[in-house]
Amino acid sequence: MTEIDRGKLASLAGFATPAVLLLLTAVALLDNTLGWQGGAYVVAFFWIALGSALAGGLVRTAAPAPWRAAGSGMVLAGTAGVVLFLALVVAIAWSLSSVTH
Repeated sequence: MTEIDRGKLASLAGFATPAVLLLLTAVALLDNTLGWQGGAYVVAFFWIALGSALAGGLVRTAAPAPWRAAGSGMVLAGTAGVVLFLALVVAIAWSLSSVTH
């Protein structure tokens, strides 16, 4: 396995780990798997997304070469999760503000 292949595999693993966690959190919300209230799932989704983006940035700057690619994948998945979270917050706020009485 070449260095480029290791980097690609590390990047995929770095992306897949938080992406799967975010997906499982969303599925758990829809299915109420853990028995939490809806807000707890949303908070968990937010912290997983933000944590993976920040941890990925830390890994990109402080880790040796193969792990930098994993950090890039984590940053990508975390940023996508944060953007999705913010888009949903904006959509909910907009829908609540446009309700007529």
